[in-house]
Amino acid sequence: MDYSLAALKLFCCHLNDVQPSSSSSSSSSSSAAAMTLFGILFQRAWLQGVLLSGHGDGRFLLDDGSGVVELSLSPESHPQEWKKGMYVMVVGPFTALQSANALPLIKVHKIVDLSPYPDREAMWHLEVIEACKLFYLRSLE
Repeated sequence: MDYSLAALKLFCCHLNDVQPSSSSSSSSSSSAAAMTLFGILFQRAWLQGVLLSGHGDGRFLLDDGSGVVELSLSPESHPQEWKKGMYVMVVGPFTALQSANALPLIKVHKIVDLSPYPDREAMWHLEVIEACKLFYLRSLE
């Protein structure tokens, strides 16, 4: 994992436009492959949304209103009981889509329950829009 690459603040729908990086072919299989979005190289995505469902094996679905992604939680995240309906923030490496039907997958290394803060959802939409305007889309100019 290259921590010099920022975790991009994204909506779930953005993950459908991610492209493999030309440098990812030279990366080792033990680290996450670098991807590009808006011409920006990244490995980790930062998302917020509502947990739709969960399984005992650490797999969840997250919906942010723009789309749905699958989350794979590490064993360290299991002490907290994650429940359907919680509003959470997640950060983790993005795994490239394996097929056209597959959901984007985030291997979560940080998850925080934001349910006690009802204004976080509205603020998150503004934060992503601001990041897109100030940083991501400006990189295309």
